[in-house]
Amino acid sequence: MAEAYPAEGRPRRRGRKVLIGFLVLLLVLAGLLVVADRVAAGVAERAIADQVRQEIAKQDAQSAAPQVEVGGFPFLTQVLDGRYERISIQLTDVRGDVQGDAVEVPRLDVDARNVTASLDTLRSGRGDVVAESVDGRGTVTYESLAKLLDRPGLTLGERNGKLAVTAPVDVLGIKLTVNGTADVTVAGNKVALRFNDLSADGLPNVPLARAALTRYAQGISIDVPLPELPFQLNLRKVEPKPEGLVVTADAANVPINSAG
Repeated sequence: MAEAYPAEGRPRRRGRKVLIGFLVLLLVLAGLLVVADRVAAGVAERAIADQVRQEIAKQDAQSAAPQVEVGGFPFLTQVLDGRYERISIQLTDVRGDVQGDAVEVPRLDVDARNVTASLDTLRSGRGDVVAESVDGRGTVTYESLAKLLDRPGLTLGERNGKLAVTAPVDVLGIKLTVNGTADVTVAGNKVALRFNDLSADGLPNVPLARAALTRYAQGISIDVPLPELPFQLNLRKVEPKPEGLVVTADAANVPINSAG
């Protein structure tokens, strides 16, 4: 009679199935936690966007709806700590008033680091959301900048990394077209334009004509005020680019929302 031996493979297969099931359960739970983390981040992003919208309105400026992204992972641990690694804010179609003219900034990117905000502030909208440091980068259109110079027919652009100007002028009764470039620097929260290199084809080679061109250059060499920047940003650098005058600004220890 043949002897019956116990099947050793069955417990091993059963143990393997239990292990696989446990791993699948862990993956499902991890996925749910990630989803919950991103949902909570989305709620916070919408709350901050609403508060940023209020801050922009306080400065009599306009923009499209702010786009907010809370960086760092996991988000929920940052909530419990009340401190966030990074909050990125994108503003588009920004318009501010300067001396009765609208200055247009098609896009303003703001990066806030080490942001402090309590859970109650995010939930209720009351209180301060304070950033240890804020960096901003935006572009002022040449069209809106040219309006501030208030010279009929004047156009601005970029040429070889410098601010270029083209404008019609009348010199000694002769209609000419002026071309040239300007040095662009920061003067407080203003942009200093200094047109030192202007020329005009057909300009009479006489002192009076050259003096008239010099006076025109001086007339458009001004300090142009910019609209008040949000988040108490201070202008640091300006660079002529093909798309417009790119401004870089920063600030420290500032609220990025409206206090309730």
